[in-house]
Amino acid sequence: MSKFLLFMMLLMAATGHSQQYLDQPFLQDQAKKYILNDSLKEEVLIKVAADRNGLIQVLGDSGLLLPFEKSLVKDQRYRPLIDMNILDLQEANGKLYYLSSKEVFTNAAGGTFYFDHEMNEPKLFALGQNETVLVVSKNQLKIFESKEVIWEHPLNDISVKELLFDANHNRFLLLTSSALYEVPLSNLSFEKIFDGETMNTMTFFKNSILVGTDNGVVELSGSPLKVMKIQYELPSNHITALKVINDELWYGSTNGAFKLRADGKYDYYASKRWLVDDEVLTLTEGPENSVLVLTRGGLSQIIFHQMTLEEKANYFQKIQRERHLRYGLTANLSFREPGNIATGYFNDSDNDGLWTSMYLAGELFRYAVTKSEDAKLNAYDAFEAMERLTDITPMHGFPARSYERDGYEVGLHANGFSEEWYQKHVKDNGRIWRLTDDEKWRWKSTTSSDESCGHFFVYALFAELAPDKEWRDRAIHQIKIQTDHIMENDWYLVDWNGEPTAWGRWNPKYVNQFPINVGDRRLNSTLILAFLQTAYHFTKDEKYKKAANKLIKRHGYDENANRPASVIGFVEGEDLSNKWNHSDDEMYFLTIPAFVKYSFEEAQKAKHLEAVKSHWEIERSEKNPLWNYLFALSGGTQIDFEESAWWLREFPMDLIDWSVDNSHRTDLKKIEPNFRGQTYSEVLPPDERPLHKHNGAYRNNGNGGGKREYAPYIYLLPYWAGRYVEAISAPQN
Repeated sequence: MSKFLLFMMLLMAATGHSQQYLDQPFLQDQAKKYILNDSLKEEVLIKVAADRNGLIQVLGDSGLLLPFEKSLVKDQRYRPLIDMNILDLQEANGKLYYLSSKEVFTNAAGGTFYFDHEMNEPKLFALGQNETVLVVSKNQLKIFESKEVIWEHPLNDISVKELLFDANHNRFLLLTSSALYEVPLSNLSFEKIFDGETMNTMTFFKNSILVGTDNGVVELSGSPLKVMKIQYELPSNHITALKVINDELWYGSTNGAFKLRADGKYDYYASKRWLVDDEVLTLTEGPENSVLVLTRGGLSQIIFHQMTLEEKANYFQKIQRERHLRYGLTANLSFREPGNIATGYFNDSDNDGLWTSMYLAGELFRYAVTKSEDAKLNAYDAFEAMERLTDITPMHGFPARSYERDGYEVGLHANGFSEEWYQKHVKDNGRIWRLTDDEKWRWKSTTSSDESCGHFFVYALFAELAPDKEWRDRAIHQIKIQTDHIMENDWYLVDWNGEPTAWGRWNPKYVNQFPINVGDRRLNSTLILAFLQTAYHFTKDEKYKKAANKLIKRHGYDENANRPASVIGFVEGEDLSNKWNHSDDEMYFLTIPAFVKYSFEEAQKAKHLEAVKSHWEIERSEKNPLWNYLFALSGGTQIDFEESAWWLREFPMDLIDWSVDNSHRTDLKKIEPNFRGQTYSEVLPPDERPLHKHNGAYRNNGNGGGKREYAPYIYLLPYWAGRYVEAISAPQN
């Protein structure tokens, strides 16, 4: 072998490898939440601490509490502590120490460390080296060494908010809302070392003292102390707690908790996805690499554990199979009580076929990669549920939106329509939900192009990847009958009443009525050409190719479809052009593999790929792995594999639709209002914004209220698509 050939092979191998994310374990964050027990609803929470054994205790105004299952309950283990008036709680050297109205003590080491402080109205205490103790009351402070008082000083009504021991300078620091004081142990005295305003908390970070205020964080350094910097650009500026945990700086605020990253940005933990509520009182290190965040309403434990992307997929797969299948269709889980999975129930949606197709596609990719029998069976189950969508309607090849037993249908309306449209439609045509001949089931009409996209996308994959020919043939049959329905009805989806549905429209008169800047002209041309190419590819029936060529030559559909996505924009007077439709992105990317791969000739394929690439370029800022991997499946050779993996890593483990608000954040760079609906200069991590499907990229605020749990195909499809196109490696040790 020549040296040049060997060099080229190594170069190609290196280039290919650089386009793959190595699935090595990363730190996945997840939250456990403990809400005050019903009998403790009026409890005022004060502090939380954990010892080296993993015991977590919360101090409330009535005594000590424990996290148990999902609640905070009374700690009744040490009977003497129940009768003591515990006022403060500290962790030091892996032990828990207590301040009561009479004593400072610990139950560790045989309970040998205890002494009477003999102070009226004690408030706070702190431990220094060798169990040196500072106790502060309303009007006095005392220093104890070997359990004996070595120094005391009046406070004259100075209201101390927080104490801290500075090991580097062998001193205690005392913080009030307007000043910082020190008590040096080498030269016992009480000195003011800094004046400030609205100060709430403090910590040491690197070589500085950080002070959290009502308006940012003040960095102090030097001797005498000077203000080095004030941090204003934070997720929240009203700082209530500061703590260095595992060498990382954590902030508590009235709008949640956040952590400083190495790149100078923040990981933000807010909303009920992460916290019982957002008003943080204090935070501290928890057991097993966790962070404890105490808020007004309870305790949240943010846990960090090693996980690969595949392990994350396995976690979601279990949830999908346990509580997101309705008659085999993929379904969200709605809650009778917000956030309470035990009260969950299924309901139909407008796009049950589309969501099921996306889960089914993920299982097909999983089977292709792993040859898992479980993946195959799951795919066949989902296929049969989708197959019934055409079987249940009386119109040949017309897919229903959904189906349900008569009397139990929930989604009475249709998404994307006004109440006025709905009322008029029912008045003119009758109910959207139609009764089957046996009068036991109803199927939902008004099917849209979204549904057709899902059907054609997954049936093509099924026909390629399913291992059994008889099943593949069933998928090809679905492709044929649905294409035939559209062709036989003059390029429309025609409903039970003989009328075209509102959005199932590919007729030239409809498509070409739009200016070239309106996305529907480009999108609908792309869709119908992809449908026809798919039908021809699998059946070799010339009628589909002839029909496509007629649309191309007579009506300019190839010209429409091949326009770069950059032409899409606002057109005065066109309702469909007032903003960028991210649901259209979803339809487009599900369609592009067939649009490119099944092109009739190579020259056409090259043009189709170029058009697809233009759309992908516009969408790159979303860092959406599904767009990237479907672009790769369509022939894209360079994708954003690291950005895609970032999205998968940052996708939350909690799938509940919690209310999320980022509107107050000053750490994010806002951009001018725009056609695409993008608010910030870069997309937020998925775990910091409202949970949504792939058609809601820039939605940073939402009032979901914890009323449902999303089906986890949102993660499963992109992950397994990434494995299939080899953009993600198998798990690495």
